[in-house]
Amino acid sequence: MPEIVLEAEAGRPLGSSAARRLRAQGKIPGIVYGHGTEPVPVAVEGRDLRVALSSEAGTNALLSLRADGKSYLTVARELQRHPVRGTVTHVDFQIVRRDEIIAADVQVTLVGDAIEVHHGDGLVDQQLFVLPVRAKPADIPTHVEVDISALTIGEVIRVGDLALPKGVSIDLDEEVPVVTGVPPRVAVEGEGAAPTAEEGGTPSGPAESHEG
Repeated sequence: MPEIVLEAEAGRPLGSSAARRLRAQGKIPGIVYGHGTEPVPVAVEGRDLRVALSSEAGTNALLSLRADGKSYLTVARELQRHPVRGTVTHVDFQIVRRDEIIAADVQVTLVGDAIEVHHGDGLVDQQLFVLPVRAKPADIPTHVEVDISALTIGEVIRVGDLALPKGVSIDLDEEVPVVTGVPPRVAVEGEGAAPTAEEGGTPSGPAESHEG
């Protein structure tokens, strides 16, 4: 995963009023921390941050943050967003080393066409959309693909079935379901229906009286 260079201003003024002024100028306040380094308050251009986090790697992008003549290898963590607009209002930059294992969340992407499921009028039920993984920063995948081409009705693809890149592990039990081939809803509802009189069920009408 290539590094993205992001320029930052160190020594920004602290406090909510100062943060609002920065945002009014199109800048995002943040903090750089980790590996025993004293936290460094910074500010980055909002547009540059959006571009950096809009790459294929998303929030797992490796950011070479340049601030006050120093360069920090970081990943963006704890993004705070505006409750209405959804824009980033604050970001924590975690310092990482290239040789350490870190935790990250990656998207699950389904590939292929579950022909057998569709021919049986079933549904592909994706139950896991994000995978918590552990890997070196440069080895974190942009996403994990799950091939559903051979999926059949009633079959389950679990975490243990996933093909992961070298050096990547998942922080989940192997039995956790990822995708399931679900049978047709009509068939499921039909199984629970009460039998009709013709099928041997009890008539719903009043019983006939037989007086001797």
